Amino acid sequence: MDTKTVRAQAADEAAGLRREQRGWYFYDWACSVYSTSVLTVFLGPYLTSVAESAADADGYVHPLGLPVRAGSFFAYSVSLSVIVAVVLMPLVGAAADRGGRKKPLLGAAAYTGAAATTGMFFLDGDRYLLGGVLLVVANAAQSVASMLYNSYLPQIAPPEDRDAVSSRGWAFGYAAGSLVLVADLVLYSAHGSFGLSETAAVRICLASAGLWWGAFTLVPLRRLRDRHARGERAAGAASPGLRQLAATVRDMRRHPLTLAFLLAYLIYNDGIQTVITQASVYGSEELGLGQSTLITAVLLVQVLAVAGALAMGRLARTYGAKRTILGSLVAWTATLAAGYFLPAKEPVFFFVLACGIGLVLGGSQALSRSLFSHLVPPGKEAEYFSAYELSDRGMSWLGPLLFGLTYQISGSYRSAIISLVAFFVIGFALLARVPVRRAVAAAGNPVPEKI
Repeated sequence: MDTKTVRAQAADEAAGLRREQRGWYFYDWACSVYSTSVLTVFLGPYLTSVAESAADADGYVHPLGLPVRAGSFFAYSVSLSVIVAVVLMPLVGAAADRGGRKKPLLGAAAYTGAAATTGMFFLDGDRYLLGGVLLVVANAAQSVASMLYNSYLPQIAPPEDRDAVSSRGWAFGYAAGSLVLVADLVLYSAHGSFGLSETAAVRICLASAGLWWGAFTLVPLRRLRDRHARGERAAGAASPGLRQLAATVRDMRRHPLTLAFLLAYLIYNDGIQTVITQASVYGSEELGLGQSTLITAVLLVQVLAVAGALAMGRLARTYGAKRTILGSLVAWTATLAAGYFLPAKEPVFFFVLACGIGLVLGGSQALSRSLFSHLVPPGKEAEYFSAYELSDRGMSWLGPLLFGLTYQISGSYRSAIISLVAFFVIGFALLARVPVRRAVAAAGNPVPEKI
């Protein structure tokens, strides 16, 4: 084969990867609206109000006969969703790696989540159980879909480009979240002008996120391509979910440094995701802020997260992803501590806190994803990302459970929010001990100049 042909093939391959990368960005554009409009802004306060409508005189609802404070029902539902995800994700991840057919599985998971989210239009009155079921289905489906989506990263981007590609994906997601939140804010604030009640406006905002998710998922499904299984992936039938997760963790024991990073990530990201999912509840129930204030605050987070993700991606080129993530965890700890002291009914201070969260949110998540992609043995991308995804995008179980239990015991959302500091402190300590250059080499991957 002559030099000209080799160069032409290399150019075609590079163009194909760029096309896939652009399609890959659009899944963040599609699903991040669910994370923002549904999980972060509307569903927490709205489902809490629905549960309160169904509560007894002591403020408890009784799903399956169990006494639960109405104010804790949303947090417990988020926790329950990860139990479903724990069963599904390792099973789907192993099947995707084994068969090399990620795209159909991605489509099935995405449209299951989009359908459940669209069904939230019917959440009204005292139907808190319906809301809990739809939340669990949507969260579990999003977790499975995001796991498959993330596992494409090491296949579509060379090692030296992954921080930038991952950061652009997050930036796309936050840009979409900002755009839709503007529309949501207009609809919610002027619902009377549209002939809608406040409840109807919220239900439309919830359902429209599902429609958006489904519509834009078509782009990555057209552009991403399946690849045959390779590397260490062994043949055989897939194990049931929990057994497959155990098998994945046992396999990770052959890569202890990868496992060490994952443990650190699971802990600090649990704190990040719990802040994201519970911030609107904290703002409405503890600080007495209105829904329009909460939407505006989250919009600030989205806008600044775009800049933050891109800026931290650039910092990683100079200082490495690990150091940049450690710096973001210090900022998270300071921001959360400041949140404990916020005065009630003072939206300006809540907006300042939102700015702090926005500047570190996108970058800490994007760089964690790209750093982990270097630590995955070739051929096991989806399987390893199934373990990674257990704590991603608001699917963590320990943080919401701790938040809900702290509130149930103390009756104070301030105590609940400050309890999350432990996740950032422990996560920082564990990540600081991981020698990432050795971890990348031990996984069988080339070591980037800056990592």
